Amino acid sequence: MQPWTVERFFAGAPDALGLYQAAERMAAELGPHDVRVGKSQISFRRRRGYAYLWRPGVYVNSPVPLVLSLALPRNLGSPRFKQVVHPAKGTWMHHLELTDSSQLDAEVRGWLLEAYEAAA
Repeated sequence: MQPWTVERFFAGAPDALGLYQAAERMAAELGPHDVRVGKSQISFRRRRGYAYLWRPGVYVNSPVPLVLSLALPRNLGSPRFKQVVHPAKGTWMHHLELTDSSQLDAEVRGWLLEAYEAAA
């Protein structure tokens, strides 16, 4: 079977690919990390994962091209998130729907940095 690559993950979804590329550039500015591509998501990892990108339209009828999920040690309490879940002690998963690269602003960069640092 063919391995999952960024290109394969985003095949036929150029809008989602553009958003991913903007998010990956932002993450790359924070420091070294691994990028793992799977069938259901792409993860940015240090010692553990800190950011996950996935395409909701693959699973449900959704016009949203991409979701950025951030693993943080606290609930940020921002109304920008579509959903926040608490899957494990010390981990809050924040789901941010992305429809335009302008949403990847300074506030999101700060959250991404916090998630990056918590995954060390």
